[in-house]
Amino acid sequence: IVLYLGGWWLWAAALIVTLIAIYEFCKGWENMGVHPSAPICYAATLLLFGTYPFTISTDMPRQTMMFMGMWLFISVAAGMIYGWKINERGPYDSVATITTIVYIPFFVYHLVMIDMTDARLFVWIVIIAAFASDIFAYFTGYFFGKHKMAPVLSPKKTIEGAIGGLVGSSLLSWVFGLVFMKDMAWVCLILGLVGGLAGMAGDLTASAFKRRMGIKDYGNLIPGHGGIMDRFDSVIFVAPVVYYVICLVYGLWRF
Repeated sequence: IVLYLGGWWLWAAALIVTLIAIYEFCKGWENMGVHPSAPICYAATLLLFGTYPFTISTDMPRQTMMFMGMWLFISVAAGMIYGWKINERGPYDSVATITTIVYIPFFVYHLVMIDMTDARLFVWIVIIAAFASDIFAYFTGYFFGKHKMAPVLSPKKTIEGAIGGLVGSSLLSWVFGLVFMKDMAWVCLILGLVGGLAGMAGDLTASAFKRRMGIKDYGNLIPGHGGIMDRFDSVIFVAPVVYYVICLVYGLWRF
């Protein structure tokens, strides 16, 4: 429903997901003795999402990128300044703050940026590519998986499962394109493949953090899945990839 309605509904959903994910991620850092500044991360998120009313028009690509650049500089600088109190904090605290800001709100906001363009249907491709690759990889790996893909990060993932996930995400994205935007069906197929790869990268990245943090799940908000980060780790990586690919292919950057 949120994807269908788009606009402020998608903006609000993305904001809620981002704030919860930051909370979970910061708790994970603390589990390994690193203490990022959650207030800075929250403030950076609200600042970024607060630019939405000023960049909502599809006729302002320059302003969108200008706001994004300014926000990135301010947020990273704030994370660095946070490390000034060297008697209380270590460099890892500052690095963790910056990583959290870039990894979660910056990546997630690309969903909103896609929705602001005249190609907003591609928001669906983000979800299809992320979830389809995960679902098809699970079943393909369950029935045919023999060769471990990343035994240290995720012991259950197999090469056969990864191939099945990419095939599934590509096909479902292509079918979506055939039904809803026939002239871009092949672009959808390519995005399904690239997005599937990005989704797997996002999943493994989140797993790498969890292994070092010494946690099984980021939270327990969603029964059977864990926390928001556990469910949306793939989407977080896929959104920027889809946005920048369609910028190049579809010509959204009309400078």
